[in-house]
Amino acid sequence: MSVPRTWRNRRALYSLEGSKCQKCGKYYFPGRNRCLDCNTNELENYNFSGTGKVATYSWVYTPPKGFNNRIPYCLAIVELDEGPKLTTQLVAVEEGDVEIGMPVEFSFRKISSEGDEGVITYGFKFRPKNYPNHLKKK
Repeated sequence: MSVPRTWRNRRALYSLEGSKCQKCGKYYFPGRNRCLDCNTNELENYNFSGTGKVATYSWVYTPPKGFNNRIPYCLAIVELDEGPKLTTQLVAVEEGDVEIGMPVEFSFRKISSEGDEGVITYGFKFRPKNYPNHLKKK
């Protein structure tokens, strides 16, 4: 991701900032300027709680360029407690650990870097909610 794009999206990437409609109460991530439900522009910035559950997931074995050192990794659609769904990487999990409905939480992590001395991009990923105790069997 380019430096200007990262800078523009920093609030969403760093603190899960979206928006909430003041008229109908609908939440959006990433944030919007107009509500899709009631068509008002009365939206305010909203910081999401950072907790949710796995709606669905898949393990990636053939990654895009730049992610070869991280295979396999888990991509998931997470439904935030407030309602919006987002695509994210799940971290601190092994194959067999992930389940649909599993509680997860926001985790601030390194996303990518441009070479050994290039720009490092940080952002959100999600991890099991009871991390690091999620691997202990009951």
